[in-house]
Amino acid sequence: MLSPADKRQLDELGYLVLPGFVPPPMLEALRERCEALWAEEGDDAGAEFRPEPGTRRLANLVDKGAIFAEVVSMPAILECIEHVIGPGYKLSSLNARSTNPHNGEAQPWHCDAGAVADERGHWVCNSIWMLDDFTEENGATRMIPRSHTWKRLPEPGNTGPLPGEELVTGKAGTVVIMNTHMWHGGTANRTDRCRRALHAFYTRDDKPQQQYQKGLLRPATVAALTPLQRRVLAIDDATNDRLSTATTRMSGFLK
Repeated sequence: MLSPADKRQLDELGYLVLPGFVPPPMLEALRERCEALWAEEGDDAGAEFRPEPGTRRLANLVDKGAIFAEVVSMPAILECIEHVIGPGYKLSSLNARSTNPHNGEAQPWHCDAGAVADERGHWVCNSIWMLDDFTEENGATRMIPRSHTWKRLPEPGNTGPLPGEELVTGKAGTVVIMNTHMWHGGTANRTDRCRRALHAFYTRDDKPQQQYQKGLLRPATVAALTPLQRRVLAIDDATNDRLSTATTRMSGFLK
């Protein structure tokens, strides 16, 4: 799917916008399933990841509907991820984020997983699936193109404007591929409606997953996965198991 110009934009600017990528029936099904999960999970929604004031969250979504396994394994998206990270990649997490109406708080500038490119290059890449229109008023993501090349993190907690920042707007059904070594963050929602999105986040195969899929997925979910989905989720990867165990131990030590 990727043209030479697409690849060049991902390399140089750090992002690529795919308008109208999600077919309308799939878009509506994703919206309906997310809203049903928010209603079912209530105050516990997103507990597998982390709460965020002024938002609704969902996490561990691959375990909560076959449509989500489809989302994380679409070949056209995986082609983009592989271009950024390389052939050795896996899903780190699939979450939903809905910015509440009249939420005046912007996210701090950040790089996903606090990631700085290393000697092997880039190791994180996110895809933002717009379930609603992203506008200047409703909490669209802002970013600083080319900042993925800086090899440094933004100042912690900074929510103020920065030179060179741009807003990623688009119609519902758009998917944005973003090298998330790039500085970015959600903005304030000044409207009376929520702004919903999915975040399918991928990492390099030598890094731990944000949400250890093999440990979170029910046996029935795993049994229904296709071979491609199993590979993307690193279900059969012994190295990934060791990474997850080491990360769990370190997390316990740090606490």
